[in-house]
Amino acid sequence: MMGDMASEETRTTMTSPPTHRPTESTAPRPPAPRAWTTRLVVVGIVLTALNLRPAITSLGALLEEVRDGLGMSGSVAGLLTSVPPLCFAVFGVTAPRLARRFGPAAVVCAGMAAITAGLALRPFIGGTAGFLAASALALMGIAVSNVLMPVIVKRWFPDRVGSMTGLYSMALALGTSLAAAVTVPVTDALGGSWKSGLVVWAGLAAAAVLPWIALVRARGAAPGSVEPAQDPTDARQEAATLRITRSRTAWALAVFFGLQATAAYITMGWMAQIFRDAGVAAGTAGLLLAVTMVMGVPLAFVIPRLATRLPHQGPIVVALGVCGLAGYAGLYLAPAGGAWAWAVLLGISNCAFPLALTMVGMRARTGAGVVQLSAFSQSTGYLLSIPGPLLVGVLYQHSGGWGLPLALMAGLMIPQIAVGILAGRNRTVEDELAG
Repeated sequence: MMGDMASEETRTTMTSPPTHRPTESTAPRPPAPRAWTTRLVVVGIVLTALNLRPAITSLGALLEEVRDGLGMSGSVAGLLTSVPPLCFAVFGVTAPRLARRFGPAAVVCAGMAAITAGLALRPFIGGTAGFLAASALALMGIAVSNVLMPVIVKRWFPDRVGSMTGLYSMALALGTSLAAAVTVPVTDALGGSWKSGLVVWAGLAAAAVLPWIALVRARGAAPGSVEPAQDPTDARQEAATLRITRSRTAWALAVFFGLQATAAYITMGWMAQIFRDAGVAAGTAGLLLAVTMVMGVPLAFVIPRLATRLPHQGPIVVALGVCGLAGYAGLYLAPAGGAWAWAVLLGISNCAFPLALTMVGMRARTGAGVVQLSAFSQSTGYLLSIPGPLLVGVLYQHSGGWGLPLALMAGLMIPQIAVGILAGRNRTVEDELAG
């Protein structure tokens, strides 16, 4: 993501001549409200990012209790862990259209409200079907907010895209790991009910609604002074189209995105359970999952910067894949004995996500190409990732252990490395399609 944003920042700087600066001072934007709303946007971005993963990782930490409480089979639990990528694929594609009609701030505000409602309802709505429906509501809010965060960063902070994206990525990783680490202790402190342990995250989501409500109300009161106008160049680029499905690089990147997402959602949904089945205490298993997630905080800064300095990102793909294979082998051979090492290795491997987003920015030359490549690779990738967590649940239930599921995870890492090497080649989709 950082590499994507950094490349956009470079293009913005290169295509904006100095003569544009005087017109900004004559634009009808009062300085006081603009400064106030900018600070509010920063708060909104951070709070939103904190809420983009707790709905998933908090459930992973209490999956056994939820299964027992609702009478779920392993297959249904696997379906539950497949719901996030399904919602991201289905609802994420609607975000650009909604943003054009209502404005990004209003859509993100509605997204945070949906997360709040879904997290508040799902422990108490009753039954597996109701739990799945309420989870889907929360994930719908996550999906549209996840897509629109880069749009808001680019529009509000065109000269600080890199730093704001770093702040956003750090908050996202922090929220992910925090939910994994503290859900079990919080549940114990509230009397041991898994319902109480899950519903507390609705409070964090409710806090994220507040700054966006203020921004939407301010926009309604003074439409021209709150939200920055879209750059005409960006508007023209949005109208351009590429036959992106004819690009081999686009397909390689989409499959790479899908396989790394498969690994990530299997990890978030099942890793704590793997450790618990090996005899690790529930609280420690949650901490191990938190360690895996928190590895994304520092590496989200390092990997994109390293990737943009290399003509070919294949070596990074291979290094991350080897860490994943070592982690899966360790979970099979000594899941409890080397638990902390396997958590770190899988956390490093899961940092294929920021690498994939960085390669999106590097594999397209134009702003239109980046937008289309990003939409295609993410939507296709999330669709491809849906069966993985479900299949792990089925294999776990029918085999009675983790040998076959871990073999599947390790097996998927091989094609991930292969397509990642193809996606990392030094070329752009525009040149590829022109050829």
